[in-house]
Amino acid sequence: MSQLFEPYTLKHMRLRNRAVVAPMTRVSAEAEGAANELMRDYYASFAKGGFGLIISEGIYTDTAFSQGYFNQPGLATEAHRDSWRLVVEAVHDAGAAFVAQLMHGGAQTQGNIHHARHIAPSAVQPSGFQLTFYGGEGPYATPAEMSEQEIQEAIQGFAQAARHAREAGFDGVELHGANGYLLHEFISAEFNQRLDQWGGDYLQRLNMPLAVIRAVRAEVGYDFVVGMRLSQSMVCDSKLKWEGGVDEAGQRFRALVDAGLDYLHVTEPDAAAPAFGEGPSFAAIAKSCVTIPVIGNGGIVTGEQAEGLLVDGDMDLVAIGKAALANNDWPQRIQQGLELSKFDGTMFVPMATITNELAWRNANDRPALGSS
Repeated sequence: MSQLFEPYTLKHMRLRNRAVVAPMTRVSAEAEGAANELMRDYYASFAKGGFGLIISEGIYTDTAFSQGYFNQPGLATEAHRDSWRLVVEAVHDAGAAFVAQLMHGGAQTQGNIHHARHIAPSAVQPSGFQLTFYGGEGPYATPAEMSEQEIQEAIQGFAQAARHAREAGFDGVELHGANGYLLHEFISAEFNQRLDQWGGDYLQRLNMPLAVIRAVRAEVGYDFVVGMRLSQSMVCDSKLKWEGGVDEAGQRFRALVDAGLDYLHVTEPDAAAPAFGEGPSFAAIAKSCVTIPVIGNGGIVTGEQAEGLLVDGDMDLVAIGKAALANNDWPQRIQQGLELSKFDGTMFVPMATITNELAWRNANDRPALGSS
């Protein structure tokens, strides 16, 4: 595992290895969006377990429409900002870097204490059903098409949340442009049917995420890490693909990076699988098109898988999701050649509602190997 456990530098972040905790929705915050001690212990457990970088769950960005789930944490207010400080401090004290993922729920919103109405690029109803383990029930509702004022407010919400993240002590922010949430919806031909400056062909549909990148960068400056997560599939439709294949994917990646990103984080169900039926993976396409670091995520469980993707040059860092829930000390177990605990579906139940004692211990409270 020579590459997996090499230290890595990402801008000002000095990572002890290339193992990253992928962002995973936990909906364990207080009702008004404040982070709490439960979340502090949850995130610190991964840092104590040896991960080099932790990316938070999606954090909502404004108090109008961005909240996607009940009990989702926010960075929309100063109270939210202040509540994260103890969480960030605990992660740093345990030796890991910490990035806040900023998210607007868009059409996939299924719980918002601030507003009954929800908004998206166009009035397109997501397919499928809301996620019951995140508190949803029944089909997704049809969103309202965003007005120009609402688009501008959403952009400013991302910028303000990024400033709050920096003030809370985070090492950077990741803009959530994946999995079917608002920024992904603007990229998507299925969800963005606008005829104004925010819609159009595959490059014109980048205008909203490009505006967000620029606004965030202007707010936090150039000495703060700003990344972006991208995917083809959505929560509401796992089979969606970007149109245009490899060439147009590369053009999208380059356009977004040129707006001011420090890294790309790409996710697919299988990080090694061809992105378009044959040929390179989604991560490999990104890696071949940009000069900034690429984080890859999707179905990575073993150390051998992670090392292989790094050696093959498909990505610079590996993001671990379900295997990290089952093994908050995943890097230590890999490094020491110890057996991994298998992921159990109960571990994916949000932390605040876990009743299974074993799942709780595996996902959060089990001491890291070698710790007291």
